[in-house]
Amino acid sequence: MMPNTSKNRQELQQVLQQAELVFDTSCIDSAIDKLAQRLTERLGQEAPLVLCVMQGGLMFTGKIMPLLPLDAEMDYIHATRYHNNTTGDALEWLSYPKKKLENRTVLILDDILDEGYTLAAIEQYCRLQGARDVVSAVLLQKKHDRLKPGMHCDYVALEVDDRYVFGYGMDYKGQLRHLNKIYAITT
Repeated sequence: MMPNTSKNRQELQQVLQQAELVFDTSCIDSAIDKLAQRLTERLGQEAPLVLCVMQGGLMFTGKIMPLLPLDAEMDYIHATRYHNNTTGDALEWLSYPKKKLENRTVLILDDILDEGYTLAAIEQYCRLQGARDVVSAVLLQKKHDRLKPGMHCDYVALEVDDRYVFGYGMDYKGQLRHLNKIYAITT
């Protein structure tokens, strides 16, 4: 994480000023509304356990949950490959759900599907814990051919070109997650 210094604030301001706006708030809201309708159709008769994938999935989860007329319980899971860096590394498990997954329908909500290693590991964890059904939904999916073999996501709100993106839960060096728009680094 970047220390809170004047130099780092300047770097963040420069990154944001040079970044390209990819999705504005109204576009994101519309995509989440449509995704909520699709999830309601799929899970409307279920009482799913919703797992927010921390930290990136927090804004997405907070926005979509009020739109789902589900009898849902919420919990979170925290697994990361990025460690506040701009490239992924080995998966590190930081927190497991407190609720039991056995015989439950589990809805996993995450910010982005890039290569799919984190989401695949979380799905596998849920199945090993005895989940009856595992449904995944992400705010963004990157368009490229590096997806983990056999990996897919059940529901995707938006697709983005293969660029480094931040905002709406996704970070730039541990910062800028709080932005209500999605930006791409320009090179």
